[in-house]
Amino acid sequence: MSYQTNTARILVFAGSTREASFNKRLARLAARRLEALGSQATFIDLQDYPMPLYEGDLETEHGLPENALALRKLLAGHRGLLIASPEYNGFITPLMKNTIDWISRPHQGESGLKLFAGRVAALLSASPGGLGGMRSLALMRQLLNNVGVTVLPDQLAVAKAGDAFDDNGGLCDEGHQKKLDAICQRLVKTTRLFDRE
Repeated sequence: MSYQTNTARILVFAGSTREASFNKRLARLAARRLEALGSQATFIDLQDYPMPLYEGDLETEHGLPENALALRKLLAGHRGLLIASPEYNGFITPLMKNTIDWISRPHQGESGLKLFAGRVAALLSASPGGLGGMRSLALMRQLLNNVGVTVLPDQLAVAKAGDAFDDNGGLCDEGHQKKLDAICQRLVKTTRLFDRE
């Protein structure tokens, strides 16, 4: 796919299927900020893409699930990624790991890792706890680096997330607002730079 366009295409999602997920709120807010900056942000809910737990024999017998193929197609059409990663016991969610595991598998003779090459990502997290999900961000960064994604150094971890959002879905804290805006701006700018390669 050609990316020679002035509009940065960025895929946005959270590693949670919970309807009231703080990370979904943060991802949706980020998608709106990305759109306001002139990018084309596509928010998806992983609840709409259920997949079995990755298992090699299952892949050998049935191939990639339809939803893995759908996510691969979405990823192929977007140079940028913005991911809101929840933290479960200090780690990324099983949902997030399983999603990456499936879509990074080889398909029709093509390496699954080729799909991630030339992608740039920004990471966010939100948690009711005092660290804001920060521990998951280091692991998410490692996972994305392992599959070949360039991850921006800027990140946002929103602590005490139960009190962090206003009635309109925005962030109450001005510092958080500014940091989210800065991350979105950098992601749009970097995605456009990657598009020129």
